[in-house]
Amino acid sequence: MTRIKIGILRETKIPPDRRVALPPAAAAEVNARYPDVNIVVQPSPLRCFRDEEYTAAGVALQEDLSDCDWLIGVKEVKIPDLIAGKKYLFFAHIAKKQAYNRPLLQEIVNRNITLADYEYLKDNNNNRLIAFGRWAGVIGAFNGLIAWGRKTGQYLLTPAHDCHDRSEMDLQLENLDVGKIRILVTGGGRVAMGAMETLGKLGIPLISPDEYLNNPEISPVICRIDPWHYAEHKEGNPFSYDHFCKNPWDYKSIFNRFYASTDLLVAAHFWDPASPKLWQPDEMKNDDFKIRVIADVSCDINGSVPSTIRATTIADPFYDWDRHLLKELPPFSDEEAVTVMSIDNLPGELPRDASLEFSSALVEKIFPCLLGKDPCHVVDRATITRDGQLKEPFLYLESFLKGE
Repeated sequence: MTRIKIGILRETKIPPDRRVALPPAAAAEVNARYPDVNIVVQPSPLRCFRDEEYTAAGVALQEDLSDCDWLIGVKEVKIPDLIAGKKYLFFAHIAKKQAYNRPLLQEIVNRNITLADYEYLKDNNNNRLIAFGRWAGVIGAFNGLIAWGRKTGQYLLTPAHDCHDRSEMDLQLENLDVGKIRILVTGGGRVAMGAMETLGKLGIPLISPDEYLNNPEISPVICRIDPWHYAEHKEGNPFSYDHFCKNPWDYKSIFNRFYASTDLLVAAHFWDPASPKLWQPDEMKNDDFKIRVIADVSCDINGSVPSTIRATTIADPFYDWDRHLLKELPPFSDEEAVTVMSIDNLPGELPRDASLEFSSALVEKIFPCLLGKDPCHVVDRATITRDGQLKEPFLYLESFLKGE
C-alpha cells in the first residue's frame, strides 16, 4: 500500500493567524487511524499549539515539506512558499474573483499545483462540511459589543484574543449592562447562529422581526432576520428563497425599514455579488439611518455593507465611517460616525477553541474522502485547479486568471 505523507503548514499570511487545521491530538489520531498516512508538522513560533505539544503527542516536526503529498493549512499560502506540483488544501479566497488573490491563482497555475478549497467541501445537498463560520459569528458579535461599550462609554470588555479561552470571554457578558440597545443580526447560517450564541449571554429579550419593526421604542432587544425580511422581488412576486439564491439580481433591498431603529448591526449573512446591497452608500446620510456600530462578520469588501471598505485586523479592529462625507475616520473619533469592525480572520482571536472544532470536522468528514474512496466526489467538487488547470465548476475563473 502506498504511504501518504501530509504536511501541516505554518501560517504565513500577514497579519499572522495562529490557527491550525490539525492540533496535536487530532494529528496523532489521524496517524493512528490510518496506518498508511504520516502527518508531519512544519514548526511555527506563532501557532496556538506549541511545537512541543506536537512532539509530546508523537507527531514529527519537519521544516522542509517538499516530500509531502498533501500540504494543508488554514489561510492562503504566501506565493514564495508555494511548492510546484503539490496538492494543497486551504481557504484560498479565489473563487469569488477576489482581485487581491489573482496573483496567487496565477502562481498556482504556473506551478502546476492542485488546489482544493475548504469553502467548497460540500455534501450532495450542497451543505458545507467544514467551516470556521460559527466562531467568526461568536467573536464578531463580541467585538460589536466591545465597540458599543467604547462608543457609549458604558463599559469596557477585554478582547477575545486577550482571553485564555471562550469561557473567559463569555464570563464578561454575564450581568453586563448594555443599556438601551437594539441589536440586529442578519443571516440564518453558522455565522449568524454563532453571533446569536454570544448575544444570548446578555440575557436580553429576543424578539421577532415583526415585533422589532412594529415596536421601535422597545429596548434592549435582539432580533435576527433572514433574506426574506430584508429583500423582496423587484416585480412584487412572492419571496422564494430558492429563487433568491439562484436569481439574486431579481431582488431589491428593503433593509431601510430596519436601519431606522437599529443601534448595533451584526452582518452575518452570505452575500452574492449579484444580490442587492443592504443599502446604498448615500442612504447613510439620511436622518433615519440610526445604526452606530456595525460588526461586519461576513466582511465583503465594498459588498453588502457599503461602509466596509477594507478588512481590519485583530490588533486594530475598528474604524469610524463618516456617514455624511462617506470617508474613513480614526476609531471612536466622532460620536456621529458609524464605528465599523471588519476583521476577516475572526476565529483567529480564539485559535485553540476554533482549531479544535475545525479539526474534528476535518478528521471525521473530510479525511475519509481525502485519504480513501470518495464516491460522492466531495474533494473533487472542491478542487479549483488540478495540476495547474482550472476544472469544473471553476472554469468561469479563466478570464479572472488572465487579468481580464
